[in-house]
Amino acid sequence: MDIAGASRNQADSKLAGLELVRSSIWFDDGNIILVAAGSAAFKVHRGQLERHSEVFHDLFSIPQPKEQVLLDGCFFVDLHDCPSDVFYLLTALYDGLYFKKPYANDFPAIAAVLRLSTKYFIEHLRQRCLTRLEIDWPSTLVGWDIREREAIDHFGRYTPRDSCPHPILAINLALELGLDSILPAAFYDLSRYGPSKIMSGASALPPMPYCSYASKITNPSVVRLSHEQLCKTFIGRESAQHFVATFIDKELKDRPVARDCFNMDKITIRYCVESFYFILLNILRSVGGIACGRDGDPLFTLVQAVEMLSRTDFSDGVRQCGLKMCDRCKGDFAEAVGRAREEVWIRIPEWFGLQSPSEVREGCE
Repeated sequence: MDIAGASRNQADSKLAGLELVRSSIWFDDGNIILVAAGSAAFKVHRGQLERHSEVFHDLFSIPQPKEQVLLDGCFFVDLHDCPSDVFYLLTALYDGLYFKKPYANDFPAIAAVLRLSTKYFIEHLRQRCLTRLEIDWPSTLVGWDIREREAIDHFGRYTPRDSCPHPILAINLALELGLDSILPAAFYDLSRYGPSKIMSGASALPPMPYCSYASKITNPSVVRLSHEQLCKTFIGRESAQHFVATFIDKELKDRPVARDCFNMDKITIRYCVESFYFILLNILRSVGGIACGRDGDPLFTLVQAVEMLSRTDFSDGVRQCGLKMCDRCKGDFAEAVGRAREEVWIRIPEWFGLQSPSEVREGCE
């Protein structure tokens, strides 16, 4: 006799009477049932929840009336949470939450677990999610550069959306949960899109079905920013492009050679002068979106400027060659670019209205 099967059938009939569906997280030896949003039931172990959550521990310590209705022989608790969020939280509690390699499709699980681990005080899961979000949306320039390098596949293609979700999803989650630390990187990431693409929003990543009855999403919903956040994005994008224009005017237009330039001779000094002019033209091409389409990314544009110093694939009309700039001028310019990139990172919160200019200055002191 299939006792477990009979028990499940009885449970399903009771759940159906209450217009509930049994989730895929259903332990026959469980002793508590969680009912999410009045639509999905999860049969789990009370001790597992009490062990990790102060909220559940206190909730279960409240004496229950003897005449309470039971489901499958168990007390049940109503949770006003999305069933898929509860599914992800319980999966993380029972199976762990591991990220061997960053994938954009991890975001529904991260968002759900972070949302409920914050609500129910499950600190180890909350910290695991925050650590992962810090990798995707770092708070330091070093972290950002690592993220950008790892977004380049083995064919040399830049594919950030394979490893990181769309920044609009991250921004909305950060605003919902007060995760201020990830907002600068997320807004900066979004600002690198063209205006029409920013306006069009992002496709929400579909959550994993919490039960066999859950309908599969064939047409994912579109998530957009509020009018206020859109304005912040566009203002920040303009500020970033203005910074590059200012850098060109200050550090490249009519740039003098280094004081100890090796090409001080009247004939050879033109090598360094012409090299600076060549870099200027190529940065302008990049800002215009001609070079590689990343026209709203001053951090990348400045990296390109430094990389030009060591490249040997330029052409003088006859053969491939590198810039004829001397090492002293190269070092002098590389230092200027390094300072500029640090300034970009510091000013991102100001550009996107996340901090006032005075707060940015205080952070630099």
